[in-house]
Amino acid sequence: MELGLIGNCSFSALVERGAVRWLCWPRMDSSFVFGDLLDERHGGEFRVEMIGATSVEQDYVENTNVVRTVFVGPTGSFELLDFAPRFRLYDRFFKPSMLVRILRPLGGQPLVRVRCQPVYDYGRVRASAYAASNHLEFGGLPAPVRLTTNLSLAYVQQGSEFVLAQPAHLALTWGQPLESPLESTAEEFLINTVTYWRRWVKRMRIPREWQREVIRSALVLKLHQFEDTGALLAATTTSIPEHPGSGRCWDYRYCWLRDSYFTINAFERLGHVEEMERFLVYLRNLCARHPDQLQPLYGIGGESEIREEILEHLAGYRGDGPVRIGNQAYEHVQNDAYGEMILATSRFLLDVRFDTDGGREAALPVLHHLLRQIEERLLEPDAGLWELRSRSALHTFTLLMHWAGARRAAVVGEAIGDPSLVDRARRIEAQAREVIETRCFDAERGVLTQAADGKSLDAAMLLALHLGFFAADDPRAATNVEAIRAGLAVDGGLLRRYAVSDDFGYQEAAFTVCAFWLVEALAFVGRRDEARALFEKLLAHANGFGLFSEDILPASGELSGNFPQTYSHVGLINAAFLLSRPWD
Repeated sequence: MELGLIGNCSFSALVERGAVRWLCWPRMDSSFVFGDLLDERHGGEFRVEMIGATSVEQDYVENTNVVRTVFVGPTGSFELLDFAPRFRLYDRFFKPSMLVRILRPLGGQPLVRVRCQPVYDYGRVRASAYAASNHLEFGGLPAPVRLTTNLSLAYVQQGSEFVLAQPAHLALTWGQPLESPLESTAEEFLINTVTYWRRWVKRMRIPREWQREVIRSALVLKLHQFEDTGALLAATTTSIPEHPGSGRCWDYRYCWLRDSYFTINAFERLGHVEEMERFLVYLRNLCARHPDQLQPLYGIGGESEIREEILEHLAGYRGDGPVRIGNQAYEHVQNDAYGEMILATSRFLLDVRFDTDGGREAALPVLHHLLRQIEERLLEPDAGLWELRSRSALHTFTLLMHWAGARRAAVVGEAIGDPSLVDRARRIEAQAREVIETRCFDAERGVLTQAADGKSLDAAMLLALHLGFFAADDPRAATNVEAIRAGLAVDGGLLRRYAVSDDFGYQEAAFTVCAFWLVEALAFVGRRDEARALFEKLLAHANGFGLFSEDILPASGELSGNFPQTYSHVGLINAAFLLSRPWD
């Protein structure tokens, strides 16, 4: 899965060896315009290739989201730069629905071919094309799509080979076309975009060690934030299976509430307060609009209905379907969301940087509503954070988030001088702890179980240490870590989420972020050398661009599942900050 992610916080794309394998317009959750990642026949194409290439090397321009691909062959060599323009203009961020591709000869007379065929409605609509004076106009789509280029339009339409004797520029646009001079504008956009990303990185706080890995992960998070609303997508793609033949193919182009608290932690550690605040505002708006019933996930525009559909006409990733759009999990009851939203939105009440524009006044009623929901739902079975589709239980992770949310509400009450809030929150906190300790802790193995009165293990229970349920010197902390590792590890470090059969059978893949949770948990119980060794081992699983997917296949070490997965990169960031040696 040697895909590179580019984007501008309005849209994103995945490129590989000169091919645009995935691009959705006008939003990240819209139909793909190029989607041969899921079906080569119906996915359209936008491909730059070298005839007879003997070497194709690809990487990011350092500290940017610009991908550079170098082609070498018997006729010569050239480089391809792919990017989505993003920079400050007129006191706002310029982030058009535009993909820019620049080809530059490096030596010899490279023989090149460029092909462009957009589609829509997930490949059910194939765009028509006609050549104008300096561009190809594609029709039959919901908005005008134009490819402006200084290449021969006939060569592009026909997919003919040509000698790249001088730099070539291509600007593909959705809606508003490029009306300014092509070559100078593309080069200016490249300079401005590179400058923007490098300045963004320089404003970042990074650990002393693993700097490049943390920077790349931060850039991944940034590209998954839909800037218009502040929402964070779980992943760029839909329907890349968790493991081959599993049928576990889901659409992850939405915002999951369960990820929010840990994502905010990552932004906070990085020092990117604007992104953090934008996400917090999105979450606060959701809580205010749905105070009595939070869903596990929402659309990036705040949509609450995300109907799931199987697209029978698409073959799927490597022919392995089904392809799904939408996600039926929005209908689930997932009660951990209330505690997570208290942990997240309490920033408005505890961090003076956000006590502006009525932030505190708006957040306090939300917190009271969320706490009331925890109190009412304390013993209510739910689908759990892994969204089991055909069963419910009193999940320990949900109880843990009830406990953590109530505990944070008490801290808020103390900070704002509200003793009644403190008393109520402390009472709920104590109730949640009692249920966890009496019904969810297996004393024989010294481990928190997946659900009350059960025996199954769950990797999410490693988070009991992160959240402070177990003190580091509590003997149960160490036994909890060791029992989960022994029961769920597939190679000593990679972890499955759980080991029981679910709606789709048994899992074969390891869930990437769970391994990063194990790294943190080992560090919490004082096993830092072991944690560092495991962390280094995990980093080796990244693709050539430094990106992680949702899952890792234990037998081959291959990345699998939707890509790139923000939760995986959040886990990397938080673990790196915890483990890194101090600067001084």
